Amino acid sequence: MCGFIACIYDVNRFEDRHHDVKKMSAAIKHRGPDQEGHYQDAHVDLLFRRLSIIDLESGTQPLSYDNERYWIVFNGEIYNYMELREKLVFSGYQFETHSDTEVIVALFSKIGKDVVHELRGMFSFVIWDQVEKTLFGARDQFGIKPLYYKENEDCLLFASEKKSLLDEEDGRHLNLQSIQHYLTYQYVPEPTTMIQTIKRMEPGHYFIKKLGSKMETFQYHKVSFQPFSNNEEILFKKVRETIFDSVEKHLTSDVPVGSFLSGGIDSTIIAAVAKEFSPNLRTFSIGFENEGYSELEVAKETARKLGIINHSIYINVEDFKRELPKIVWHLDDPLADPATIPLYFLAKEARNYVKVVLSGEGADELFGGYNIYREPHSLMPFQYIPENLKMLLLKGAESLPYGMRGKSLIERGCTPIEERYIGNAKMFNEQEKMKLLRNYQPNLHYKNITSPYYDQARAYDPVTKMQYIDIHTWLRGDILLKADKMSMANSLELRVPFLDREVLKVAESIPSHFKINEGTTKWVLRKAFEDLVPSHVVNRKKLGFPVPIRVWLKNELYDWAIQIIGESETDHLFYKPFIYELLDEHALGKHDHSRKIWTVLMFMLWHQVFIEGKYQFIDHNESTREYSMQ
Repeated sequence: MCGFIACIYDVNRFEDRHHDVKKMSAAIKHRGPDQEGHYQDAHVDLLFRRLSIIDLESGTQPLSYDNERYWIVFNGEIYNYMELREKLVFSGYQFETHSDTEVIVALFSKIGKDVVHELRGMFSFVIWDQVEKTLFGARDQFGIKPLYYKENEDCLLFASEKKSLLDEEDGRHLNLQSIQHYLTYQYVPEPTTMIQTIKRMEPGHYFIKKLGSKMETFQYHKVSFQPFSNNEEILFKKVRETIFDSVEKHLTSDVPVGSFLSGGIDSTIIAAVAKEFSPNLRTFSIGFENEGYSELEVAKETARKLGIINHSIYINVEDFKRELPKIVWHLDDPLADPATIPLYFLAKEARNYVKVVLSGEGADELFGGYNIYREPHSLMPFQYIPENLKMLLLKGAESLPYGMRGKSLIERGCTPIEERYIGNAKMFNEQEKMKLLRNYQPNLHYKNITSPYYDQARAYDPVTKMQYIDIHTWLRGDILLKADKMSMANSLELRVPFLDREVLKVAESIPSHFKINEGTTKWVLRKAFEDLVPSHVVNRKKLGFPVPIRVWLKNELYDWAIQIIGESETDHLFYKPFIYELLDEHALGKHDHSRKIWTVLMFMLWHQVFIEGKYQFIDHNESTREYSMQ
């Protein structure tokens, strides 16, 4: 696991480059504290930060191949690299290391851009061809590993984190469209960021940049659900065998591997399977001191029944508040998912014992695990109501008081899925954004993000449509972003066995009635592992990371929130009286506005860290660089 910087210059520009790229590298030392490497020629700089997982010597980067014609920097893990290596050796290719990095570049030397179709794993990488004067790079099909880029007048820069690419000028170029979408989704939808000048390479894409020409990007992978009827027992067996195989491959490491363990079935499956290959597996769990906001007892019981070690920790509101600015800095862009914070502390605890952890991200999107996926079944009676009557019902529902019983059901039942479902979180609606934003753009509707995906998913049933939307928005914009940032903040490699190309192939074939069945979600996954997973977990309702934001914003965090809002230099962006109104209504118990308030607060903290320069995070081992844009 690591981070990298890659710069290609259309003109020969040696002067001042070394200082610039070293400064960029310092910003991501947390991603790779064990080693730094740098390659430079007349047109490129490649810098690499390494967290040693497998044989430090063999993984030294930047790595060259074919008499230094090719140079590569690579972030991730390739789980089928030994099979690929054997095929290349059989074809006459030679290797100087045993690393997956060398396999990637050797395979690229043989088949060029088609290398992306052969890789099973998580990755972002950049390869420089000195002969063709071409830079090639790619990001994995799920978006597990990040890849940011920035185009300047005479150079193109890539990095594993956005903060490496920031300069003082960028703070003047806030992306107002990203702010408006963030207030809907609680994250910034790809490929944009909060800064106009910096973008993200989308998952399943590669790029080609020839010297003197514009960068071109191409999509190499598309999710394609093609469900077919199958014998239940055959399907259970296939799901089980594929996940066993994926977990085994994700355990590959020369250092101890642990596993996160919550009270849910996803992490329990991963831990239970991993224990079959690693009997001394350590698991890590977290909870809050507030009553009703902890799954620790369930996790401890699971570990006891599986016979594995469990490390459990509690965090409180003071821990939470103290670390927030640093967490926001690590995120690069604002993310209003409260689960980000416990994930940071969980990774911090795990790093005391291991360098690698397995986690259960992706199971919900692939196997139909979110409770909202049951909604199409509950709304089925509405399909028999004529459209003109639905319009009348909708108008009537508008006049009903907020929170009145039946209002939400009517609104959801009479609204097409393409208009009502945008993913697992919907913060502010358009009317609220008009009250909040000084620069509200009426033509910038939230459906601008989801409409292209609904067009692609037109033939799918409602549940599969929801999965398709989540895979292309929520998974990459929220789930994987916080997983990468919070683990790397603690120099910990996080691996996600459910997000494996072979597991995806199986998931794409599962009919919806095998996902939502018998009143539960992820039915096929639960059935496939019901003999391995303790009974108290098999049919347990999904909770995720329950975080007491609702309680804290009424009490412990109320004054803190008032202070953040008052001090934030965002009056040119927000109508603050509306924010105060939401906070007061929440504190008085009139309405639960906690998630909306949190969304605004996380943006304001981000603005303080990256735009106002209020907080400074200094790496004392890397001179006295200030981690801010000021």
